[in-house]
Amino acid sequence: MNPMNLSRCRSPLALPFNKLHSRSSLRNHLQRRKSKNIRKRMKRLRSDMQEISREQGKIKEGQRQVREKFEAVESECELLRKETNIIMQQSMSTQLRLAFMLQILKARENHDLDQAAKLTSALRELIARENQQKETM
Repeated sequence: MNPMNLSRCRSPLALPFNKLHSRSSLRNHLQRRKSKNIRKRMKRLRSDMQEISREQGKIKEGQRQVREKFEAVESECELLRKETNIIMQQSMSTQLRLAFMLQILKARENHDLDQAAKLTSALRELIARENQQKETM
């Protein structure tokens, strides 16, 4: 008898063949389903990894931009510090010259021309030194 006919006849010989056939068919079906699920998960993981990679690239670019801005702010801050120091030095120099001038005026007011001459000479020396320092810069 034909094996196909055995399964249709429901004979005692057909039952083991059907069980064997159904087991292997079921196993194959489960393996295909499992493979399909794994392929789906792998595809999803690949797309997730690509998305994560794109996001990491954006983060790196953002960090680079922040670093550049920070460096620009830092250099601007250093420049402002230098300018502030220059302004403070100029202010101190101006105050010193004004103090000399005030002393010269007081000496002249008191008719102490010798003291006024000394102070005037000191003021001239101070101004000459400042001018030399400016020229060397």
